[in-house]
Amino acid sequence: MIDPRLNDRGFVTRHDPKGMLGLFEAFPDQCREALKIGRTVEPPRMGARPGVVCLTGMGGSAAGGDLARALFEAQGICPFLVNRDYGLPKYVGLGDLVFCVSYSGNTEETLAAYEAARAAAAKIVVVASGGRLADLARKDRNPLALIPPGLPPRTSLGHLLMPVLAACESMKLLPAQDYEAAFALLDRCRDIWTVEAKGDNPAKTIGAALHGELGVLMGLGSWQGVVANRWKGQINEDAKNLALASTFPELNHNEILGWAQAERQGVAGYVAVVLRDGKEGEKMRTRERVTRELVGSKAEFHDAVALGESLLERMLSLTYLGDFVSIYLAALNGVDPENIDAINVLKTELGKVR
Repeated sequence: MIDPRLNDRGFVTRHDPKGMLGLFEAFPDQCREALKIGRTVEPPRMGARPGVVCLTGMGGSAAGGDLARALFEAQGICPFLVNRDYGLPKYVGLGDLVFCVSYSGNTEETLAAYEAARAAAAKIVVVASGGRLADLARKDRNPLALIPPGLPPRTSLGHLLMPVLAACESMKLLPAQDYEAAFALLDRCRDIWTVEAKGDNPAKTIGAALHGELGVLMGLGSWQGVVANRWKGQINEDAKNLALASTFPELNHNEILGWAQAERQGVAGYVAVVLRDGKEGEKMRTRERVTRELVGSKAEFHDAVALGESLLERMLSLTYLGDFVSIYLAALNGVDPENIDAINVLKTELGKVR
């Protein structure tokens, strides 16, 4: 059920002084701009295909890496790793390719990982809006995709993802993608999920269902689980809400048993959102059906279904739906979706550590 207040732009934006809703609405055009930027960057020359491609970053800056990894798992010619730490795995080194991605260019973990990649003699590509990371790329003459500054990283997924995909496509590590079809689909998604859209709007329905409840986001497959984790991060940051994220079939080997005592854990209510491709096989559909039956009335279930034909279209559309869910939930919670005071407190304390 749609809360009628979510049909009022004034209500949705009353605690949104930085215009987060507008930034999410601009996502399709951001993707177009970012692809152009990515295609101007000359990727490093590799003697042979890399043993591994690694993207290192944190928070919103690493979110694009998760989607790239999912695309590689279905279509790539080598392994793709997402690294969220100060260092790199020991096996990353000579003959490998490392994307160092930090929106600000000053993320301390990513700066440390850049140094680790350089020491390991890996090829490096930097994606940043400036900062120390961009300075290092220029100094070391490493390829740099310089993206526009001034945005919250979590609203910059296009800027953080498209240069990575463009480089990998240019290096023949991924097959050619139909970007224009994907971006045109995102245009249509924005028009049906935005505030003024009439009729059925799953973003508003799910956002309203999550209000005051604990969201349990279930990806019905591997890449759907990647998107569920992105939803979790957006709900955490934008709506200031806790949420859980998990993936079929793994959740059938552990989480399904946790529901046995769920009603005794002091949670007012659970809302389970199943993120689906729409093309799942019979085994996966059976897993979902039986899981719903076993959970029963302990949770209210909702579906989030990807749109589009290609894998890139389906991943981007389902990810984009989560952005709108998070902004509507933020409005219902009465919170500023841009505010990250708790993160800034932590960064200040970390800055005192030498």
